[in-house]
Amino acid sequence: MQFTSLSFALFAAVLLVVYYLVPGTWQWPLLLIASYLFYFTAGKEYLFFILFTTVTTYAAGYLMDRRLKQRDEYLAAHKTELSREEKKEYKAKIKSANRVWMAVCLVLNFAILAVCKACLIDPFRTAAQEGTISFLTLGLPLGISFYMFQSMGYVVDVYRETAKAERNPLKLALFVSFFPQLIQGPISKFNQLAPTLYAPHKYDGKQVSFGLQRMLWGYFKKIVVADRIAVAIGTLKGEEYTGAAFLVLTVFYAIQIYGDFTGGIDVTIGLAEALGVRLTENFIRPYFSKNIAEYWRRWHISLGVWMKDYIFYPISVSEPMRKLSKAARKKSPNFGKRLPVYVASVATWLVTGIWHGFSPNFAVWGLLNCFVIVVSEELAPLYEKFHNRFHLKEKKWYGAFEMLRMFMLMNLIRACDLFPNVGDYFRRLGSLLTTFNFHILWDGTLMNVGLSGVDYAIIFGGVIIWFAVSLLQEKAPIRERLWQKPVLVRYCLIFALLLIVLLMGSYGIGYDASNFIYNQF
Repeated sequence: MQFTSLSFALFAAVLLVVYYLVPGTWQWPLLLIASYLFYFTAGKEYLFFILFTTVTTYAAGYLMDRRLKQRDEYLAAHKTELSREEKKEYKAKIKSANRVWMAVCLVLNFAILAVCKACLIDPFRTAAQEGTISFLTLGLPLGISFYMFQSMGYVVDVYRETAKAERNPLKLALFVSFFPQLIQGPISKFNQLAPTLYAPHKYDGKQVSFGLQRMLWGYFKKIVVADRIAVAIGTLKGEEYTGAAFLVLTVFYAIQIYGDFTGGIDVTIGLAEALGVRLTENFIRPYFSKNIAEYWRRWHISLGVWMKDYIFYPISVSEPMRKLSKAARKKSPNFGKRLPVYVASVATWLVTGIWHGFSPNFAVWGLLNCFVIVVSEELAPLYEKFHNRFHLKEKKWYGAFEMLRMFMLMNLIRACDLFPNVGDYFRRLGSLLTTFNFHILWDGTLMNVGLSGVDYAIIFGGVIIWFAVSLLQEKAPIRERLWQKPVLVRYCLIFALLLIVLLMGSYGIGYDASNFIYNQF
């Protein structure tokens, strides 16, 4: 049962009805039951993984919280007897003990994640297919990257004392397994999700309507556009498609991954909103960005925040990094000052790449993003002088140029996703400088990649609608504006979108709408 299946639509509809019929105190237990039922339908053999993460996360949080309470009670009882140094030493002892529990939990869970991701690459994948190592046939459990990162973030936050440990194991189980988030996030912090996840909710017609509208919009992006263009991407990955064909591939992939990922997130956040649960936004019109750094503040926001909080900042302010920076400043003050940023950035983007896939191309993809961002930030003063010299910021067309430049650069970097063999990726990239076959844009070649004229028309129309909606959202929330329209107008527009999804959705023999791109991550 996946997000784009009829069974999921029926499952969500029944859940919504029952959710608002039961007493408020029963709502979060109902969500827990629904979440495990959803996960069970994805494969009962995967239940071990999410249960293991839940149990170890709860145990680590509980043990750390118990020690923190013992610390507070001990200090309160002996506040007049202990010197300042003794109090400091006792706190350090408790923190050290908690660090052990945190480390054990992190190592156990990330080791499982690493093994699961390793199953997807050779020689492990081949061994699994041949039956040499039978347990590897499980592959990648549904949503493991998302619920693992969310759970481990909770463990670190309890250790840092920025979040209180959840003492109810069933509530923590719901935090880990809340089913709308399982397929592709967003990755939530406990303090952000818990207040609305466990609270009772009364039926709110406007809120439910807004949630269902967002789900429908997500299905439009995913099924009508992203899945339709997928067949062309599969064809254009062929060895014979180089030069301008590779450029077309990058643009098509940008359309597919945007529609697929943001569409899935719309379904997730929309369903949660209909249930009264508030999830953090994961995308804020990323293709309107003017540079790569801004793009990553708008794209997959929750992952970026996680990486900053738990990878970048801890590395950049760590004691070893301070010592290294101090030593480097003796030889080069400016370089030594920036060294923690460089090292932390490389580590963060390398982890980000590996999170997406346990293969060289994703590591290269992460490092390419890092390179462009770091170089751009270092050259920022020069850019500023250039802009001021020619008054570029004052010209309206320059903003559009910056967005187009970012879009094309990001497309070229993102295409690395498509080629597990890094050499293939760089050969395609190099072909842009050696193969000038732009005639394929008008000689009919693109009509032989699996798309008909009608398909191109639907895709083009869908992208135009995306762009128009994004422009409107820059000014004001579009659902609020729609809510102000007469009821007849509002529901005619919603019904029209529903008809488009039903009539123009990409369905067919061998088609599997459940396979969101980010399922593999």
